[in-house]
Amino acid sequence: MTVELVAGGLAVDDRGELQFCNDFDFMKEGVRRFYTVSNHSASFVRAWHAHKNESKCVVVLSGAAIVGAVKIDDWASPSKDLPVERFVLTAQQPKMLKIPAGYANGFKTLLADTKLIFFSNKTLEECKDDDYRYEAHYWEPWDIVER
Repeated sequence: MTVELVAGGLAVDDRGELQFCNDFDFMKEGVRRFYTVSNHSASFVRAWHAHKNESKCVVVLSGAAIVGAVKIDDWASPSKDLPVERFVLTAQQPKMLKIPAGYANGFKTLLADTKLIFFSNKTLEECKDDDYRYEAHYWEPWDIVER
């Protein structure tokens, strides 16, 4: 499996906003739990977290973030030269990023009010022995490129 971006949408009317991702099938993906994450400040990096067996999906609920994903080649000592898939996700243009098992993931908040929601296909009990962490700057997709 590879990392996949699922289109979402935003509907706005006189009552407010509705964010959606109707093409995501929770049953098919086997979602078992979810959690939200926010940082205390913009430009904070929270990375790298990996699982051999757990897959995740992530959506930005508010603000914007750079999300990175890396397919792990060696769980004890992954290569620092692995290609990093990099996505800029924003609440203003909702999309769901599907990160399969076998990948490390992380994110950098771009705005102070950024909040992400993660969906997992495993319970906490099922993934307690499937937890691999690497230093936040082990791979560096976080730079913002001026254009």
